[in-house]
Amino acid sequence: MALLRSGWLWRQTSVLKRWKLNWCDLWIDGSLCFYKSDSRRELEHRVSLKTTCVDVRSGLECGGVSPPESNPRENLVVVQLASGSAVNLCANSEDESIAWKLTLLDTRRNPLFTYDPYDDSYQAVPINNYHTVYITPGAGPGTHQVVVQRDPFDGVFEHLALGLLAGMAAGTAMRSFLWMPFFFC
Repeated sequence: MALLRSGWLWRQTSVLKRWKLNWCDLWIDGSLCFYKSDSRRELEHRVSLKTTCVDVRSGLECGGVSPPESNPRENLVVVQLASGSAVNLCANSEDESIAWKLTLLDTRRNPLFTYDPYDDSYQAVPINNYHTVYITPGAGPGTHQVVVQRDPFDGVFEHLALGLLAGMAAGTAMRSFLWMPFFFC
């Protein structure tokens, strides 16, 4: 898989709204990956731009977002997602933020390409709502089905938080029911 752009960006966390410096990679399949260091060993967060990105804004277009300390507002990049949330980023310069914005928009808009070794060419592959792509190689007969699956760890923390909240609510309800026999005696 080809790497379109990479570099250090400030990313605002979703819970505490703190700014963290992350190494960011933008891959040709539309994956925007955030790592702790440029060694790419610990993946912190991944966003699939092909399926979830709605809009990308930069600079003064980013209303309501305050940049990290010692960075001007012109360095901001905001990726609006289909779920209603946003990924807030901050580059080191205004030129870098515009370059990230243009690359993110191109990645979101352009189709996925696959290499056909029989024909020595690249083919555009449309992705439908079921995350299935159909590729017909030039030299091979028939249609091959390639399933592009979601990352199994996408949404794990949301489900974990919801499970913890449900457990706490159930525990609180059960604790109140345990005292009920003493009130009626």
